[in-house]
Amino acid sequence: MKQLPYHEQKDRENIKKLRLMIQELPPFCPDFFRGIEQQTSSRTRIAYAYDLKIFFDFLQKENPIIAKLNRKDITLSHLDQIQVTDLEEYMEYLKYRFNDKNQEVVNKERGIMRKISSLKSFYNYYYRRELIKNNPAALVSLPKLHEKEIIRLDIDEVAMLLDEVEKGESLTEKQKQYHERTKVRDLALLTLLLGTGIRVSECVGLDIDDIDLKNGGILVHRKGGKEVTVYFGVEVEDALLDYLEDRQRMIPADGHENALFLSLQMKRMSVRSVENLVKKYAKIVTPLKKITPHKLRSTYGTSLYQETGDIYLVADVLGHSDVNTTKKHYAALDDARRRSARDKVRLRES
Repeated sequence: MKQLPYHEQKDRENIKKLRLMIQELPPFCPDFFRGIEQQTSSRTRIAYAYDLKIFFDFLQKENPIIAKLNRKDITLSHLDQIQVTDLEEYMEYLKYRFNDKNQEVVNKERGIMRKISSLKSFYNYYYRRELIKNNPAALVSLPKLHEKEIIRLDIDEVAMLLDEVEKGESLTEKQKQYHERTKVRDLALLTLLLGTGIRVSECVGLDIDDIDLKNGGILVHRKGGKEVTVYFGVEVEDALLDYLEDRQRMIPADGHENALFLSLQMKRMSVRSVENLVKKYAKIVTPLKKITPHKLRSTYGTSLYQETGDIYLVADVLGHSDVNTTKKHYAALDDARRRSARDKVRLRES
C-alpha cells in the first residue's frame, strides 16, 4: 500500500480524534461540524470541539436547568434560552477553572478570545439556519487584546545559535553525546527554519521528494491544503546537502521512509521534538528570550522586511492569507524607521 503524504496522514488522525470529541457533545452538534467542514481544516474543527466541550461543562456546572440534564439530553431549545449574562459569566469562568483532571487552568486574553469566537461561530450557524430565535453570542464583546512584544533573534544571536548547533560547546556532557549523532540534522533543520520562515508543522511534514535542489526550492503544504514552493539561499542549500548525505545512509522505520527529518528512532520528527530542539540551543544563546520555532519564523520575516521593505512579499512568503496580519506583526519596524528620520534633516547649523 502506498504511503500517504504526511499532511494527509495527520488529517486522517485529526478526523478520527474529532469524531471521538463530537461524541462527548450534545446530539445537535454534529450538524455544526458538517456545516463548517468545507471552510475549515480538521485541526480548526478540533479546536472548536475542545472549546465547545468547555462551554457545555460550564453550563452543566453553573446553569440550574442544564445542570439537571445528561449531556445527551441538551437540546437546541436549551441553547436558545441562554442569555447574554450567562455568556458574560462564562467569560469570567474561563479566567480560572479546573479541568476534568482537577487541574487548575488559567486562560489569558487570547485564550478567552478564541473560546468566545468559537461560541460566536457556533451560535451564528444555528441562528442563520433559523433553528434558534436568539443569538446572545452576537451581543457579547470580545476581550480587548493587549499587543504583545514580538520576540525575535537579533542578527548576532542567529549566528551564535547556528554556531552552537554546529559545535555544541556549551551543551551538557549528556547532550554532547547525542549532539554528535544529530548535529548535521539539527543544523539543516534550524538553518531551513531561519532561512525560509516556514512553519514548524510544514517543516516536519517535508518529504525527501519535496526538496528541489536544482531550483533551490521546497514544496510545502500550507494551511487549508494549499501547496506552494518556498525558495532558499546558498546557506540553506549547503546545510541540506550535508544532511542529505547522512540521510541516505539511514534506515527509516516502517511508514517513515519518505520523511526528510528523522529522529534517533528513525521516525519522522514531531512538532514537539523540534520545539524541544530549538529550546535546547536557544536557552544557551539567549536565556532571557523564550525562543520557539515560531520566533524563528518571526526572525526571518523581520530580516526579509528590513532588507526589502515589501510587506506584500513578506506576507506571500510567510503564507499569510491577510496582509494585515503581517502589517500588525511588523508595524514596529515601520515605527523604528520613522523615528530614525528625526535626526536626518538639520534646520540650522550647530
